[in-house]
Amino acid sequence: MSRIGKQPIAVPPKVKVEVKGQRVFVEGPKGKLDWELPRRTRLQVQDGKIVVSRDGDDAQAKALHGLSRALVNNMVKGVAEGFVKKLEIQGVGFKAAVQGGNVTMTLGFSHPIVYPIPHQIKVTVDENTKITIEGPDKQVVGEVAAELRSFYPPEPYKGKGVRYVGERVVRKEGKTVQ
Repeated sequence: MSRIGKQPIAVPPKVKVEVKGQRVFVEGPKGKLDWELPRRTRLQVQDGKIVVSRDGDDAQAKALHGLSRALVNNMVKGVAEGFVKKLEIQGVGFKAAVQGGNVTMTLGFSHPIVYPIPHQIKVTVDENTKITIEGPDKQVVGEVAAELRSFYPPEPYKGKGVRYVGERVVRKEGKTVQ
């Protein structure tokens, strides 16, 4: 039995879980999510807990069992509390702003970078350099943060760029004149 897969998922009071065939629908105060279960896994909702089970004992079924449980747990946690990623921008003249449904970043290029914000994701900017990404879907929140960071990753010589809060950038020594 999968060590992760056999653990039941506690459902918070404000979260509704519904299963229709192989599709799981989760709704809570932070939003709605749905996901298609792999064909070798089943899901039952029993007295405030979600139990994931599997058909078969081969390696693929075991892997899908743990994966399914982890993804459903992230869905429940996301609609109840939400997920947050924070970025910070370092560099002279580098800044970001939210305008309508877009994030506009000025990162030293000849043009500003305009990034459309996906559905159910909330992006806020403080002090022009601190970006907060919030949403119910862990995968989408992480993807948005990674895409915003990829426009100008932190460089090792001066440390300029977009980085996660708390990320440590290994600095290199510059050229020396003899």
